[in-house]
Formats: sequence, C-alpha cells, structure tokens
Amino acid sequence: MAEEEPKDSRDSPSKGGGPPESVLFSKVERSPSRQQHLGKMNTMFGFVVDAHENKSLNFGSGESPYHRRMRLREEAERKTSERRNGNGSAESPTANGSSPDSPASNSSSVEQQQQRRQAELEEKLYVEEILEVVMDDGRQPVAEVIEAVNVKGVVAQPWAEQPSAQNRILLKGGKVVNHDRMFDADVYIEDGYIKQLGKDLVIPGGTRTIDATGKMVMPGGIDTHTHMELPFGGTVAVDDFYHGTRAALAGGTTMIMDFVLDGKGVLPLDAYNKWMDKAGAKVCCDFSFHMGLTWWNDKVKEELPILCKEKGINSFKVFMAYKDLFMLRDDEILDVLKTCKSLGAIVQVHAENGDVIDENCKKLLALGITGPEGHLMARPEEVEEEATHRAIMLADQVNCPLYVVHVMCKGAADAVRRARMRGAVVFGEPIAASLGTDGTHYFNKCWRHAAGHVMAPPLKDATTPEYLLNLLANGDLECTGTDNCTFNADQKALGKDDFTKIPNGVNGVEDRMSVIWEKGVHSGKMDPCRYVAVTSTNAAKIFNIYPRKGHIAVGSDADVLVWDPTATRTISAATHHQKVDFNIFEGMECHGVPLIVISQGRVVLEDGQLHATRGVGRFIPTPCYSQYVYNRIQTRDVSRAPQKVDREAYDGPVIEIKMEDKKGMQLAENPITMNRDSMFQARRAQPGGRNLHESGFSISGSQIDDQKITKSSGQRISQPPGGRSSGNLW
Repeated sequence: MAEEEPKDSRDSPSKGGGPPESVLFSKVERSPSRQQHLGKMNTMFGFVVDAHENKSLNFGSGESPYHRRMRLREEAERKTSERRNGNGSAESPTANGSSPDSPASNSSSVEQQQQRRQAELEEKLYVEEILEVVMDDGRQPVAEVIEAVNVKGVVAQPWAEQPSAQNRILLKGGKVVNHDRMFDADVYIEDGYIKQLGKDLVIPGGTRTIDATGKMVMPGGIDTHTHMELPFGGTVAVDDFYHGTRAALAGGTTMIMDFVLDGKGVLPLDAYNKWMDKAGAKVCCDFSFHMGLTWWNDKVKEELPILCKEKGINSFKVFMAYKDLFMLRDDEILDVLKTCKSLGAIVQVHAENGDVIDENCKKLLALGITGPEGHLMARPEEVEEEATHRAIMLADQVNCPLYVVHVMCKGAADAVRRARMRGAVVFGEPIAASLGTDGTHYFNKCWRHAAGHVMAPPLKDATTPEYLLNLLANGDLECTGTDNCTFNADQKALGKDDFTKIPNGVNGVEDRMSVIWEKGVHSGKMDPCRYVAVTSTNAAKIFNIYPRKGHIAVGSDADVLVWDPTATRTISAATHHQKVDFNIFEGMECHGVPLIVISQGRVVLEDGQLHATRGVGRFIPTPCYSQYVYNRIQTRDVSRAPQKVDREAYDGPVIEIKMEDKKGMQLAENPITMNRDSMFQARRAQPGGRNLHESGFSISGSQIDDQKITKSSGQRISQPPGGRSSGNLW
C-alpha cells in the first residue's frame, strides 16, 4: 500500500538538481512562497522524466515520503517488467514450445495479452500518481496528468488563492477579555480576521491550535503617542519605525499612532508624504498618524480638509510650549479648534506655558544651573496646570473635542477631571513614564542617568504616579500612550553643559503593557476589563477605528494577545528590543507578560522568540466624526446654543451726551472719559509736595512723579503730619 502523502508539500522538499530541459513551465506572476512550490514541482517532474527514460532511480538516504514512494513504484514497475519478460512477448514462441495455432498456444497468448495490458495499465497509473503534486492540505493538484510515456513538457497552472494553514489559528480554552466583559470562549482566526468566537467551533482541517487554558485572550495594545525617528535638537531619535514597532510587538502593542511633526514652513501634505515614506518600508505592525501643526496660516488651513478626507487623518496637535519652535498663540489655537470642529476632527494639545518656561530657563542658566535638574525647575507643575486649564477653556468656547497628550502632573489631571464633570468633551492621556516612574531621577548624581529621564513635560514628584493611576482607573483619564522618543547617551550629551539642549524623550513602547498591568491590575486599582479599555479600546473609539481594533469579536482584526497574568519579567536595557541604550524602568519587575502576540493574524511572538517582519505594517486610516466623540459634540451644539430673549422694545427716554472734543471723545459733563491722557489731570501740588492722584504703582517701587519732587536734605518741616513737635527731632 502506498505511503500517505504529507498534508503540506512544504514539509517534503525535493532532492537533487533541477528539471531537464524537456520539462517547461509558463511564466506566471507569483508570490515567493508559490515560486518555492513551483520549484518543487519542477524538480519532481524532472525525476519522473528521468525515471521513465532511464528506468532507474537512486534517492540515497534520508529520502522524503515522495521519493520513497517513487522508489517503491519503480521497484514495482521493474518486477512487472521482469514478470512480463519471463512470460515472453506476443511475437515469440511460448515457453513450452507449442505453436501459436495450437489450443494451448491460443490460451497462453490470451493470458499473455491480459498480463501485458495489466502491466501497461499499472505503468500508466504509476506515472499519473507520482505526478500528482499535492499543494497545501490536499487541495486540488496543479499538475496535469501525463498520458504518454515519452514526456515532452508540462505547463503549470496559476496557484488558486486559498488560505494556507499558517493563516488559520485556533486559540482554545482561554478567557476572552474585552473592555465590557470577560467570558470563556475559543477564538478562531483566518486570513487576518477573527472569524469565529465561542465554544465547540467547527473549523477546517490544518488549523493550528494554541492552548490558552488558564490564560487571558485580549486585544493587542494601541500606543496612542509615539515619535519614531523624530528629528529633534539637531539629532534624530534612535528608535526608527523598524526597531520601534518591532519592540512594540515584543511587548504586546500591535498598533502605534505616530506624530507627523516637521518644522515651520513645511506644509502638512509635504510632511505627511515624508513620514509615509519613512514608515512604509519599515513598520512591523499596523500604524496611523496624528498631524502636528507647528505653524498656522491660510495655506496650512487649506490642507486640513485634504488630510481628513483623502489621507485618513482625524487628529491634529498644537503646542503651547517650545517658544519660537512649535508654539502657537491663543488666537491661532482658537482658529485651529474652529477649523477642526468643522471637519469632525480632534485637536490634541501639548499643554505647557511656553513664555514662562522660556523666562525660567534664562534665569536658571544665569544662576549656573545647567544640569538635568534645571529641566524640572524650569517647568513647575503650575506651568502645565495653567496651560491645560487654558486649552480646555479655549476648546470649550467653540465646543471642539480636546485631547490632552502626556498628562504628567496632578494639577493638569485635575483640570481634565473638573472639565469632564462639567460635561466638556475632553480626554486625558497619561503615559507609561508618568505612571511608572517619577522626577526624583533628575537629581541623580550620574548625569547620564538624570539626562535619560529628560522629557517634556517633565516627570513630577514621587506621589504623582499613584495619583494619576487612580484617575485612570476611575475613568477620569481615558487612555495611555508612551511619548516614545529615544536618544542614546552621546545624543543626550548635546546638553551636557546646558539642560535646554538635552534632546527630550524617553522609552516606553515595549514596556507600556506590562508596566500598566503591574501598577494598575496587579496592585488592585483596576480590573482586566478596565486595563483593556485604557490600553486599547478607548483609543480605538476616540480615533474611530473601533471595533476593527481594540476588540475581540467576529470581524475584528486579528491583533490578539495570549496574556499570562502570573508570569513575570524584569525590565532592562540589556534585554529589551529597542535600539536605545537606556531604559527608564530599569530593574522593575512586572507581573503580566504576553506569551503569544498575533498581529494581522500571524504569530509574531511565541516562546520568547520574536518573528517580526520589516515593512508588513499597514496604514490604518482614522475617519472623522467618531461617534464616541462627536455624538456629544453635536448634542451640546444644540443644548448650549445661545438663545435670544424675546421682550418688548424699550420706548422710554434716552439721555443726550454732549461732546466737546469728538476726536478725543472728551465728555463735557462726565469725569470718566475715553481720553486716557486726561484721566489723571488735576491741580499740581505746591513745590516739595506729592500729588497722590498723579502717582502710579510699579513693581520696583518707583512712582511716576519721583523726578518732579524737589528734594532738599537741609529743609526743615515746620508742620509735620500729626502736629508740631516741641522736641529736638524736628
């Protein structure tokens, strides 16, 4: 009995050289994997032709099932040939010497003809069977059946588009965790999507089964805030789109949202194209873009509708910090808010008071404070709190949704919380750094260690991470990012003598998922459902890619984690996958580790081994008018619309204002005038006195008439305040 063929022809590569020239194939455009299959078919046909022409096969040791099968068939053919030769041919006399005309001869001739026909049939079946090349799980063969013994050529047919076994995965026995509930279910994945969800699923053969018993099955993380290979401070962030997204997958993040952030004078569409060129050939996971608005005029404004409607961007970031670099004025921010609202987009804000920071930096440098601690001193908590409150106020005036990036301090978080209590549509984003570490590191004696934590806004005191975690767990803060923007030691050293020149940025894209589980879930502050919400689902809802992303459901993208809540890992720069040489979470032990990471339906992390592929990441458009955001905006437009009060017109008397000087608006009978020069006109005091009506106040203590007072140190006052003294003092 013939040996059963393997289900996947990729497991049985052919041996030996290429096919003879007599076996030809038509040129067909195929993927590399199909070309490999075609090569195996070529080689096999070569063996078949040689077998028929030479009647000998030598496969050597370690033969594959196909080769063993062909060897056995060749042996059967040889035995058949020997048996046929032993009985004689149709033209030769019989073995017993009888003539062909005798009855015995006739009987023997019929028997020989039957044996010959049987041998020919077996030979034909043999040729047909060994040429049947089975591709992927026993599906329809591609090769044509060869009818003739003398083979001249075979033309291969194009590969039928059918999913391979590698694209079919069953996660069995796990507990599915979504933002709203947890339940026991199996998850069947095919062609990059979740196709089935439940118990006792009916799945096709060849599906790979992964045992998730005792583990959690949850959506892959979405990092809402990254800066891969960002030009900043004269250098470029060391984690590019390849190393950064590769590290993201290693930590359980299956999608990043990066910022297009170019300098003043570069139009948004040009910046978008530049970032797309950088990212497209490198990314290992899915990605989207936010657009940074580093300057504002009519040309920039005209390109926003194109970015929203044609380029898949629904979020725009403005800066209240980085004076003379990225910072916009309040009137410009107001115009951005109005424009984005009209497009159904979201405005993001870096909230720090840039004017105050600029003055503080000058003062600290003048005092000789040049180290990383100066970075924190120049940006006290009030600087971030005031700007956050001001940004919320501006957005509320035009009823535009606001997203406050990297909430770093208690005051800013409270400003977001109070605004949400009033009904404002505002979202706060703490990051892995503000939740997992603090600003005490700026005072470390090691300059490299201190500079490694420099970012803007800076990390705050040691009580801040827990405070922010409480607000995140309770729903006052919405989702989490990393602000991943990494620089090596030699890059940070650009500011060794001036803290204002230290490139701002820290790591986090690889460690965010574990840090938030450790600080949030393992500490008891949030449950797994809330964890999924703040690491994935809420971001997908805000930026309008839910339920494609951020959810385990039929039809959702197969970006899935098998999460072990009890496993631990220790974070270290020596073992992380990022390119940067420093890690702000160095030595932190985290409970909660991704055992399996599935991106686009393919396993990219398993048994601690990362199998990320450069350039496979897809750009995910983020449509405008997210229901999660704009349903409330549209309702508020109606409920908060100004209402005119209908009343009867006033028909009483109106006084007449007489004006002597129309140019200066000098009022004849009113001491309060619009002429500022006349507001302080009064009788002058006698020489030596002070006219208090004419004096003003200044911070220095000087007054406006100091130069008018006649000062005489030898003049004696005869009538001082309080009466004349009889003593010798006066």
